[in-house]
Amino acid sequence: QLQLVESGGGLVQPGGSLRLSCVASGFTMGYYAIAWFRQAPGKEREGVSCISMRGAITNYAEFVKDRFTISSDNAKNTNYLQMNSLEPEDTGVYYCAARYGTSCTFSFYEYEKWGQGTQVTVSS
Repeated sequence: QLQLVESGGGLVQPGGSLRLSCVASGFTMGYYAIAWFRQAPGKEREGVSCISMRGAITNYAEFVKDRFTISSDNAKNTNYLQMNSLEPEDTGVYYCAARYGTSCTFSFYEYEKWGQGTQVTVSS
């Protein structure tokens, strides 16, 4: 069974940090570009960060630059999103997605595989 499973979400105070993990099973993550999207209540899903196949290129949405870091550990078939200096506006469900091929994009319809999401809540 091909699937992505996210974990690491939770409740954190403003200024805090979380590390999200996305574990792939049934396929080799290293052959895919991986992206993180998020969706806040009442808002559309938006791209947060992505990493190309083999990790040569990373992209970040402007609103998370210098705060979030995406990385992959292909030996563990796992991708990570380190989130620092979290703000209430970062609250939402975070999804990881996989796209076969080299390049990453924030066009969510180009991703074939999706996880179930993990809730991130930033609140005091």
